[in-house]
Amino acid sequence: MSREDPDVIDSVEKAFRLLQAFSADHPAMTVSEAAAATGFTRATARRILLTLERLGFAEVDDRRFRLTAGVLRLGYGYLAALPFWEHAQPHMRTLADELRESCSMATLDGSEIVYVVRVPASRSMTITLNVGSRLPAYPTSMGRVLLAALPETELASYLDRTELRKLTPNTITDPAQLRAELNRVVERGYAVVDGEREEGIRSAAAPVRGAGGRTLAALNVSVNAARVSLDELRERFVPRLLETAAAISRDIEGLH
Repeated sequence: MSREDPDVIDSVEKAFRLLQAFSADHPAMTVSEAAAATGFTRATARRILLTLERLGFAEVDDRRFRLTAGVLRLGYGYLAALPFWEHAQPHMRTLADELRESCSMATLDGSEIVYVVRVPASRSMTITLNVGSRLPAYPTSMGRVLLAALPETELASYLDRTELRKLTPNTITDPAQLRAELNRVVERGYAVVDGEREEGIRSAAAPVRGAGGRTLAALNVSVNAARVSLDELRERFVPRLLETAAAISRDIEGLH
């Protein structure tokens, strides 16, 4: 049991920490590399990796461990429990086809957004995102919609613990300025971000709500700045985005 919290099992916590150490930069690791990535001893890292292998969540080749497709069962369990993703896809496909731009839905996980539904545009974009992709919340339109919906205490905690790094010349990095922008999101009912996470990419996002008006997720449309001006994004895209978010919200409310 955890020495800090008697209700937390240390070994389970460590196993999930090690699972999260695998990434695009570290798709395979030796026991020593896993120990270095997590701060665990080699013995602890080895036992966890061998347990994951026995359970079918990892495989080893030439002393290097990598995750298997078995870990997708964990993510699918989350997606299957969501009340909206199946109902959202038809609406999102209609919107993406009409606007000829990509359409996505995300939820908030700590300081990041996680893509839970993705309908790509028929034409290529400069970025590739899929279900499960994670981005920092503060420089993204969906992140701002989700942050704006947080209770004050949770938002204050987020701002205290999150480093607002300048990813592009446009990125807001001042907490007071970000808070003011989040207040505008609440007032307008949507967020617009212009090249704050990646130059040349603009996006608008709106909340998807469930019972009682609680924000469950954010829906967005992303565009190439060379094709779509800010004025067109606000005047032509945002109204359709809001209509689609409202339609998905109505479908979700009908589930209860």
